[in-house]
Amino acid sequence: MKRWVKKFIDQFETEGSNRQEYTTEQKEINEEQATVLFVMDTLSKYLLDFESYPTRKARGQIDEMAQEIIKQNPQTLEKAFFRFRQFYSSYRVNEYTYIQKTFDDFRNIIWDFVEQLHGDYEADACEAELKQHFNDLKEAVEANSIDDLKSTSRQFIDTYIEYQFNKDKRKSENIRVFQKNLKTIKKQLNEAQLSMRLDHLTKAYNRKSFDEHIQKHMQLSQVSGDPACLVMLDIDHFKKVNDNYGHQTGDAILIECVKLLKESFGRDQDFVARVGGEEFAVVMSDTNVSAAIDIVEAAMDKIRETVYVEDNHKIQFTISVGIAQLKKNENVDEWLKRADEALYHSKNTGRDRYTVSGAEKIGKVS
Repeated sequence: MKRWVKKFIDQFETEGSNRQEYTTEQKEINEEQATVLFVMDTLSKYLLDFESYPTRKARGQIDEMAQEIIKQNPQTLEKAFFRFRQFYSSYRVNEYTYIQKTFDDFRNIIWDFVEQLHGDYEADACEAELKQHFNDLKEAVEANSIDDLKSTSRQFIDTYIEYQFNKDKRKSENIRVFQKNLKTIKKQLNEAQLSMRLDHLTKAYNRKSFDEHIQKHMQLSQVSGDPACLVMLDIDHFKKVNDNYGHQTGDAILIECVKLLKESFGRDQDFVARVGGEEFAVVMSDTNVSAAIDIVEAAMDKIRETVYVEDNHKIQFTISVGIAQLKKNENVDEWLKRADEALYHSKNTGRDRYTVSGAEKIGKVS
């Protein structure tokens, strides 16, 4: 059996005899079932968290369907496949709607800006370069590319600022009004861009931002030769929190965890992201493994000592951690795999501890 399939099966927090019903030693997953499980696992890692359909709800449904497939009960197996087909179709509709709305909101901001300036350009003869940028901006608004829209809007704003300040005939009051409007527009653009980069629930960076950041950061580190560490971490027994206290409390724990992580990894060179349901990642620039261990140990202490109070319940939780220092000529996938394997080792050897990739030492803060 493929190692990733066994890893996927082992992630479920099922105890006692129920777990024995579908251990890999007793039942073999065929190729078709393994493929479906792979799709489920990948989809679960990259779920979007929108208000009408939160990640925890979608992930819970995926987990239930995956368990039915792993059990291979003939009476429920076909129903599980059918439920997943329906779920996937429904989720893709929600995902497309969410992304389209985000893009439309962003495009409307630019469109309002274009409309505001349209009369000014009709009455005033502008330099060729500025006219070209303005035409490019109008075309980008009407197109369907968020990247082109961001790029052209920034180019136009920079060009227009330079043009306005170099135009002697423009009255000072008009400049003041324009600057005020421009600041509002730029603030809206920054807020829109930041919203697309953050996880909806926890306000940590989302998976897309993490993927972009680690790619760029790895390239810079390979050129500069500066050390860098990747920290993967997971909240221990998080499913039990949801089962015992409800998903609302589970969401509150995720938010609290991110708050504590940002306090612990608060340097400018630290990048904290939520990459899965209860899984997080931290990219630590200009940091060797020894310095990373010190910060990780302090973070584990802070999280372990924190008592979260919800509806008269006092809740404490711990994390398992994997640490990997970037190697020379290593690519992103290899770096991620080593950090993930170190995290998996921490979870398999008792949790509430850290493992350093490539080292036999396993650390547990007491």
